[in-house]
Parts: sequence; structure tokens; C-alpha cells
Amino acid sequence: MTKKKDAVTEESGKSTSQDTSAPVGEESKKSQIVALYLSGMHEVEDLSMVTGSRPSYIANVLRDAGLEEKYFDLYTSTKHPMNVYSKFFSGKLGFKDLETAEESVEHVDKTFKQFALGKDRAGQHHAMMMALTMGNRAHWTGKHQEATVFREWLIEKLQNFNLESEQILEEREAKREAEEAAAAAAAAAAAPAAEPAEGGEEK
Repeated sequence: MTKKKDAVTEESGKSTSQDTSAPVGEESKKSQIVALYLSGMHEVEDLSMVTGSRPSYIANVLRDAGLEEKYFDLYTSTKHPMNVYSKFFSGKLGFKDLETAEESVEHVDKTFKQFALGKDRAGQHHAMMMALTMGNRAHWTGKHQEATVFREWLIEKLQNFNLESEQILEEREAKREAEEAAAAAAAAAAAPAAEPAEGGEEK
């Protein structure tokens, strides 16, 4: 049987809520996972079915052994880089209490704005993903106040995106209407003058 535990990082003492669970005899379970991997069973899903451990636990064991670098989910350790942006958040986020969550969101927000200045959309996306990850970890470990801090920041950013999109769509619609009006005016100006009615006099 496995359970999720609110772990503490060695680097900052901040809660990361990694899925550090394992059945009784953890070292034996780790050895079993590594042995199966080295024997040719490389799929995390297969290892999970055989050993009865969660995929995130297996991925963390394999990463610590230097064997697996590709698998990521909600509970895989943030100390292992997912991409070039991971280093900006590793060991700097947590939710062990409300103060830690607020400090973490401040860091996410600061980093998000730095990426925005450089128009680094991938960086902004990663910052938002980290807020979602920490919020979900907090929520599913019963830390609902802390989860709300991350969620409110994320909702604010999504609402800003909606406003930006609405403004862009309105500007595009106004431009389209102006172009159609200009085209209609040009067509009217280019149309030949109407011929006088039969029997009428030309002026």
C-alpha cells in the first residue's frame, strides 16, 4: 500500500509533497525497481504494475539511480530538471505553511514577469505550470489555504489572458469592418455613372 507524503527538500526545507511513498522494505523495493529496469523493463507503467508502486515513485527511484530522465508527473521530484526552465524553481517552491506558499507564489510571479519582459512564452508557460503543480499538490494533501494561494495567482493570470484575447479580437473585428467599409466606398467610387433615362435630356 502506498501513501502520499508532504516531503521537505534538503535545499530549502520547503514542502514539495513529492510522492515519496513505497511499500514496506523500501530499499528492497528500490533495488527491485532498478534490477527490473536493468533487465530490460524500461516502461514506467510496466514497472508500476509489477512492483505495485506509483509511477512517480518509480521515476524518482530511477532518476536517483541515474537511469530515467524522461518521465514526469504531478509527484515526480522537482529537483530533477524537466527543461531549461526548471532551474529557476528547483528548491524554491513549497507549501508547508501559508507563509511558505505566499513566498513561493511571489517567486513564481517574479519569474513569470521576467519571462514576460523577454517575451519568453515557454518560460511563462512553465511558471504557470509550476503554480498549478504546487496548488494541486497542496490541495490533495489537505493544505487548502496554501492551495488557494497558488490557485488565485493562476486564475488571475488566466483572466488576464482572457482580457488580452478579447481586446485582440475586438481590434481585429474593428479592423475588418473598417476594411470592408473602405472597400465598399472604393467600389462605389469606381462604379460608372448611371445613364440618363430614355427621352431625358443631358445636362
